Amino acid sequence: MQMRDNPTMTGARRVRSLKRTTSKSTPHIRYVPEEVPCAFVYNGTTHAVMLASPTDLEAFALGFTLSEGIVTSREDIESVEIVTHDAGIELRLWLTTEPADQLATRRRFMAGPTGCGLCGIESLEAAIPHCPKVSVGLTTHIDEIAQAVAALAPAQALNRQTYAVHAAGFWTRDEGLVAIAEDVGRHNALDKLIGHLAIQGTAFFGGILVMTSRVSVELIQKAARVGMPVIAAVSAPTHLAITASDAAGMTLVAIARDDAFEVFTHGHRIRDLRSIAACESDNHGA
Repeated sequence: MQMRDNPTMTGARRVRSLKRTTSKSTPHIRYVPEEVPCAFVYNGTTHAVMLASPTDLEAFALGFTLSEGIVTSREDIESVEIVTHDAGIELRLWLTTEPADQLATRRRFMAGPTGCGLCGIESLEAAIPHCPKVSVGLTTHIDEIAQAVAALAPAQALNRQTYAVHAAGFWTRDEGLVAIAEDVGRHNALDKLIGHLAIQGTAFFGGILVMTSRVSVELIQKAARVGMPVIAAVSAPTHLAITASDAAGMTLVAIARDDAFEVFTHGHRIRDLRSIAACESDNHGA
């Protein structure tokens, strides 16, 4: 996979504001996150446009393409080109023949015979695609969950500047936090992380995915597609995310703090964890 024309962007912009305290108003300077449209263009055709931080763009291109199931391997991407415009950024990817043909077929299906998209039950089913099973037998420990969560905040350089971006990290027992990505969007942060891991050649099944955000169903879908077995997040999951995680066989940990966390699905992967069976049975019927 060839990559070229990588622009250097920081993801933060210096701005002026007026800071008001209880006693006075003073001029103030702070950093705020950049947010720009990023278009994913496959073999010359635009597939999607995301609002994202303009950093780690090659990883973003690769991770999104993997997590959306457009390709199953990095080798399916022949080249990536980053092209900047006044209005935003194009992520131009050229795919090998088979995934390119499959994507073209998907586009025709989504367009529908009337050209206005799918209707009724078909569109509802398309909004919540099936998650593949994550069957890898990774086991972890309650202390390792805490270590993984604690490692994320110190590595969030962009958030220290802006206090306004999400992060996704990947923690392993042997190496600790092996990769981190930050973005204004939590889905984008996960895509960038997946891209970094693919570039590094890190096995997706070998560690814990750590997120700063709430856990929505899209995050579960993306993690399941690449085979991540454990996700730990500092915020809460949605009910649909719990349902999807359970069906995919993923261990879902959320509301994670230094001294506590909650396990919602498949707690069998976490050693020294007690009383999880009742939690899981309750979630099946909730």
